[in-house]
Amino acid sequence: MASSSVPAPRPHRPPLPNVAFRRLRGPRSPAEFAALVRRAAREIGERVSCDARYVGRVEAGEIRCPNYAYERVFLHMFPGRTLTDLGFAPRSSVRGRAARTAGDAPGTAETDGAHEPYDTQDAYDPDDRHHDDEESDVLRRAFMTGGGATVAAASLGPLGLSLDAPPARRPRRAGAGQVSALEEAVRRIRLLDDRHGADGLYRRAAAPLRAAYALLDAGATRQATADRLHAGAGELAISVGWLAHDSGRFDDARSHYAEALATARLTGDPALEAHAFCNTAFLARDAGRPREAVRAAQAAQRAARPLGSPRLMSLLALREAGGWAGLADRAGCEQALVRAQALFGRGPSDDDPEWMSFYGEAELEGLEAQCWSTLGDWPRAARHARRAARLQDPHFTRNIALYTAELADDLARGGRPDEAAVAGTRVLDLLDQVQSSRIQAMLAGTARVLLPHRRAGGVADFLDRHASRPRAV
Repeated sequence: MASSSVPAPRPHRPPLPNVAFRRLRGPRSPAEFAALVRRAAREIGERVSCDARYVGRVEAGEIRCPNYAYERVFLHMFPGRTLTDLGFAPRSSVRGRAARTAGDAPGTAETDGAHEPYDTQDAYDPDDRHHDDEESDVLRRAFMTGGGATVAAASLGPLGLSLDAPPARRPRRAGAGQVSALEEAVRRIRLLDDRHGADGLYRRAAAPLRAAYALLDAGATRQATADRLHAGAGELAISVGWLAHDSGRFDDARSHYAEALATARLTGDPALEAHAFCNTAFLARDAGRPREAVRAAQAAQRAARPLGSPRLMSLLALREAGGWAGLADRAGCEQALVRAQALFGRGPSDDDPEWMSFYGEAELEGLEAQCWSTLGDWPRAARHARRAARLQDPHFTRNIALYTAELADDLARGGRPDEAAVAGTRVLDLLDQVQSSRIQAMLAGTARVLLPHRRAGGVADFLDRHASRPRAV
């Protein structure tokens, strides 16, 4: 029964940035600092699922006071300092009651299931039992099934995750079955993205990612399993980062990619490092940071060179070309494109990464179209975009919509409004199956370009139909 004395709700106050904590992070990235937090936790026998997002929330002031597990870790990392020195509010002011004394046993001064209003409830915090039930169930449903059948059977639901089952025990050291289920979750997310786009998937994919890093911190029974676990968690972070990227959440995507890169660096995994840099380069291009895109693509190529995959090196050369195009360096772009085409021409290899299943001739044409579009060569961009849409496997519904949207925009900007309207209408037909903020934004740009050409054949119908669609939230 609930207590009869319920405190009055506190007025909402916007959080203040934690400047002190940000200074303590120094020059490290949030992902690198999060890795240090997890390492410090292991040193004192704690287990926390700290990632770059948690660090960002602390620095933004969203977490006014950490839970007890994080408190012990932070005080271990910065001996001689108090929580106040670290920029946190006193626990009593956050909870609205006196803080627990140091001698209290876990759970004696707190009601089970009560959470700090600005805290993330860590799955391993002994004072955080309600969330432990949820997180344990996430782990059990997503990664304890042995073969990953639960995850693989899901469609657009929350990837087979449910929080309504009886609680399970805390995750033990991961075995081969859990790692296989994690790898299957990555494949499933990619498949759903290929067919439906990212918008409906991103938030649903967050739970498997949290569970993966909880398993990572729990460790594995064998070194080979541990290596697969790190690689799987990193690949999942990249997949979730891509969902954020494609749905327009660039800051979230950057955080996920950084987490994957930190995992790759910590374990010395060049394949994961190349993949993380590859996606970072693509994100930097889309976010208007072309020089960073070039550097990230070049870093990816250095990591990938020993892997023996010409197709991977081809894709990374295209990422570099996109950066050069953003810098308006036509010569640099053309050189990278020539290199990408030559490498692609060597054909597939047994060493091609599994995640590159999307990269075929259609993607090569589509990425080249984007380069020419960025450089303002609309006719050339349209030729490549048309080839990309024609060559794409029907399985990749999202990419067909993407290439066709690219074609519509290139045609509109190249002075061919009637053809642009036809291509734009084809994209509208596909948007019932595909949810992608990227594609919707491209189509909105095309509509703006076509507004002065309403009298051209088919343009008015396209504009009216586009205007009648509900706007993405």
